[in-house]
Amino acid sequence: MTKNVGGIDRTLRIVIGLALIAAAATGTVGLWGYIGVVPLLTGLIGWCPPYAILGFNTCKTK
Repeated sequence: MTKNVGGIDRTLRIVIGLALIAAAATGTVGLWGYIGVVPLLTGLIGWCPPYAILGFNTCKTK
């Protein structure tokens, strides 16, 4: 798996993922808030399957 998620994209995914999980854990939103695990994991790993399928790449190449 080649990384296809760049710096700002990764940061936003991690922040949004954590916010959704925290909102679900505190009961602010329903159980659907745990969908925040998906952006959190893609942000931490740096690879997004839909990006790979569609040919997107926000990661700077060296």
